[in-house]
Amino acid sequence: MTKQQQALVEQARRSLDAAKLLTQAGHHGFAAARAYYSMFYVAEAFLAGKGLSFSKHSGVIAAFAQHFTQTKIVPEEFHRHLIRGMEIRHVGDYDYPGSVSAEEAQVQISRAGEFILLAERQLVQTTDAT
Repeated sequence: MTKQQQALVEQARRSLDAAKLLTQAGHHGFAAARAYYSMFYVAEAFLAGKGLSFSKHSGVIAAFAQHFTQTKIVPEEFHRHLIRGMEIRHVGDYDYPGSVSAEEAQVQISRAGEFILLAERQLVQTTDAT
């Protein structure tokens, strides 16, 4: 894993920690948003390994699909989780308080944890192979 990838994965871990604290405090919308960012940072870490970066979330999500899920390097559900995470993030950030349930926040937190595990397994392998 490169230093840039390591920094992004560490950012993902911190974001996931924040999501857990926010959901414990009952701030489920904000927790879901932090969980999404955790997934997003992991996607950026994968793309950084190919020398790719994007200024928009949509660019990161599309490139993650193109380079990793469509090529079967990463299971397709990770792309779907990233898309759903962004949708829930928008609800959590822009809709009225309480629009994200505790259960939905927990789903997003769980998925963010899966992204971090994926990065820990696959990014190390990718770097070791180069």
